[in-house]
Amino acid sequence: MIKSLKLNNLIKSFMNNITINGESFVCNGKNIVSINGKIIVDGEVIKEGLSGNVTIHFNGDLANLTCADAVINGNISGDVNAADVKCGDIGGNVSAADVRCNNVKGKITAASVKIKNNSGDIKM
Repeated sequence: MIKSLKLNNLIKSFMNNITINGESFVCNGKNIVSINGKIIVDGEVIKEGLSGNVTIHFNGDLANLTCADAVINGNISGDVNAADVKCGDIGGNVSAADVRCNNVKGKITAASVKIKNNSGDIKM
């Protein structure tokens, strides 16, 4: 029994937690797409039938993000395509209306930008 609990805890440590409108899911993906009322993580539909404002909370680092609005408690190592994004660091390019984060390594295309450091171009 104790070995089983330890194994479950070890497996969970490699998984990510995503909460969509208050409902929590465990997944192993790091690429999130929110489109047409669906939340897709690494090609797998996690939740569908969504409408209106969708709130997604993801704890951990993401590879890529495509959505309307996002608050990420972590970093995004790849690209972001969103209306509004607030997160730690972004390792790729960002296309958004409003960007608020620490560091961006790629290009930024946005109407409003508040960042600490950027090594790419900013186009407003």
